[in-house]
Amino acid sequence: MKTFHLSTSSLLGLALLGAGPVLALDGAGLYQTKTCFACHGKDANTPLQPNYPRLAGQNADYAYNQMQDIKSGARDNGQTAAMKGIMHLVSDEEMRAIADWLATLQ
Repeated sequence: MKTFHLSTSSLLGLALLGAGPVLALDGAGLYQTKTCFACHGKDANTPLQPNYPRLAGQNADYAYNQMQDIKSGARDNGQTAAMKGIMHLVSDEEMRAIADWLATLQ
């Protein structure tokens, strides 16, 4: 009979493979660190300019799809110019977390 010796880091790695996501991303924190608040307001409901959208309470899938479209260039108009520079810094997972958080707001 063969015996196998696994290091502690190997055991931890194996345990994490089946564990799925360890920590959920913090949408509220990402909204701050990705500087969304600078244009859309700290509460996501008081945008800097009247023509910027209010994001609070937005449907999560809609908000996520809009962010993806802006990032990919599929949505390209005057309103998206400012966001293009930011969106390349935001991963799909981060977009989803932000969108999910926005949907929880009033």
